[in-house]
Amino acid sequence: MPAFQRASGIFRRYILPGSFAVGTIYLGSVAWHYRPRDIPGSEPPVIPPPKFGADGTFKIPKFPKIKSRLEQVQDLKKHSASTDDLYDILVIGGGATGTGVALDAASRGLRVALVERDDFSSGTSSKSTKLVHGGVRYLEQAFWNRDYAQFQLVMEALRERTYFLRTAPHLTNWLPIMIPLDKWWKAPYYWCGTKAYDFLARGEGIESSYFLSRSKALENFPQLKRDSVIGALVYYDGAHNDSRMNVSLAVTAALYGATMANYVEVTDLVKDEQGAMRGVKVRDRVPLRDGKKPPEFDVRAKCVINCTGPFADELRKKDNPNAKRLVGAASGVHIILPGYYSPSDMGLIDPKTPDGRVCFFLPWQGNTVVGTTDRDDEVVRDPIPADQDIDWILKTVRKHIAPDIELRRGDILSAWCGLRPLVYNPNKPGTSDLLRTHFIETSDSGLVSLVGGKWTTYRQMAEDCVDTAIHHFGLETRRVDADGIRVSSLPSVDSEEMKPLDGSCQTHMVRLVGAHGFSQNLFINIIQHFGLETDVAKHLTESYGDRAWAVAALCKPTQARFPARGERLAPLYPFVDGEVRYSCRHEMAQTAVDVVARRTRLAFLNSSAALESLPRVIDLMAEELGWDSKRKDVEWKETVKYLESMGLPKPYLSATRKQVEQGKLDFKDSLEYKLYSRHDKPLEEEYVNVMMENIHTTKDIYKLQLWDEIGYGS
Repeated sequence: MPAFQRASGIFRRYILPGSFAVGTIYLGSVAWHYRPRDIPGSEPPVIPPPKFGADGTFKIPKFPKIKSRLEQVQDLKKHSASTDDLYDILVIGGGATGTGVALDAASRGLRVALVERDDFSSGTSSKSTKLVHGGVRYLEQAFWNRDYAQFQLVMEALRERTYFLRTAPHLTNWLPIMIPLDKWWKAPYYWCGTKAYDFLARGEGIESSYFLSRSKALENFPQLKRDSVIGALVYYDGAHNDSRMNVSLAVTAALYGATMANYVEVTDLVKDEQGAMRGVKVRDRVPLRDGKKPPEFDVRAKCVINCTGPFADELRKKDNPNAKRLVGAASGVHIILPGYYSPSDMGLIDPKTPDGRVCFFLPWQGNTVVGTTDRDDEVVRDPIPADQDIDWILKTVRKHIAPDIELRRGDILSAWCGLRPLVYNPNKPGTSDLLRTHFIETSDSGLVSLVGGKWTTYRQMAEDCVDTAIHHFGLETRRVDADGIRVSSLPSVDSEEMKPLDGSCQTHMVRLVGAHGFSQNLFINIIQHFGLETDVAKHLTESYGDRAWAVAALCKPTQARFPARGERLAPLYPFVDGEVRYSCRHEMAQTAVDVVARRTRLAFLNSSAALESLPRVIDLMAEELGWDSKRKDVEWKETVKYLESMGLPKPYLSATRKQVEQGKLDFKDSLEYKLYSRHDKPLEEEYVNVMMENIHTTKDIYKLQLWDEIGYGS
């Protein structure tokens, strides 16, 4: 056969089909990568912003009233004696899981109450890694261990990630996360992993992963160590403001009719003569802070649900002293570094640290959050991050950042430790082997315990738990109108999201407080009407959604040309006075810690700045809640004690309010004192000293004379 014919046959049989296949794959990948995206908050708001009327008047929205905490406690007391007027469900615990259960049940028309001994999100739910993620690590483990349960967890979390972004677009966002590569063989391995992650999340419209060359990786993340990077893969996950999300869940549940009471502690369980659970004994802890005796009363309910996270076993043993251990706690330590340690729009993950743990390096609220550790720990309130965990995080970070960037212990602005509630498996005591899945137990007395899980899957956990309660206790759901969450000053909106709920679980589409009127451009409306600074307005809309109108209206006028409103609580952060007032009036804040740690995030971003803002925060709360001087002293001491768990430097722990107000803190023994050159000799003086020591020639003397002539000589 002539050579030409053989070559033609090879071309038709192998090269042409191969080229067609490669082209098809390429075009398919391009089409996949550039498919239409629904960026959270980019769609028009369900409720449009107000506009100027024909007569030139402008009215800000009027939002539905949320009962105060005192009114919530009074509602609880109404159910203290009557056995005929029972709640359908009583939830114990005000973290992500508890408030999620309360919202799910209330949106199905059930009569719901929730009690929390501290504040909403006071524990683990405010101390997360701030990610809304499916779990790349879990997907890898599912593949190598052939673990279908892990795979199901990833699928569930990816689905819930979609609902997160849909129901709270003001509190969540997409975040590209870089996986730096130091070996070429890792590129195909992680490329396959990230593409599998994309494929499993194909229905939610999030961005696809992509490869970056070495130069592009360093361009996007210039803080990286150059000599160890040959390229990078970037995939997308979600990020959120965890405690603000938690508070929004609580407030939304209250709008749907649930009784939500923080600082109400369960002291005992109430059972009938047959030993069946019928409610709890509680006491109001707020009067204790005023030196008064706390009132105690019963709260009756058909079903009691234990959502106390790592403290779940404590309540289970109160129900049954012989109950076996169900929850294992794993401590996760995070640190906050200044924002210049990472790009503002991209995170980083080290999927394989030397001891097998995963470390994230993420931009958050203008700073950089780094974590997390993962080890067995005791269950305590406000755990203090261990030095060994902080040292491990710093060591991991130094492995990735450029050598010309010196990472110092004093650069840490804040540090905290959260306790993850993991379903305990006595056969695998190591926390890395425990699934982050959830488990529902119903005891012989009828106490329902919801344990385990993760922030991302809180909604599915709540749905499963409420389904269990309805089935086990024969609860009857009801139709729920959306009128209670309408913005009353604006016209009715014909939207699927504003139509009545039919009594089934609808939390995958129930938007949280603030979401209905939010859009990416809302901050511009806020600036133009109230005259707030740009970073303040963006912060308010991204923390409160459409309720930013109400927060901005509570900000104090400045009497300056600009900004017209908004008194900052700390100079370098966008938190303002109106947030303190709003938190007290509409979000049931009761202590200064509630404001500096959970309604705003100042304590998490910078513990020292939180201390400096504390006098102003306490005075504003005193105006709103009627505190006397003794209560102010209590708030000062309790907040400083709490800030110790947030990494407040030791020299500050003994600070008095007077010292802070007068700027007379003695911090010469702290790491911060020696961080900056302001404590050294002036640069020009050092230069002159060096020159004096090295004068050898007439030319050198001339240089010194010239230096003296321009004003820097001695």
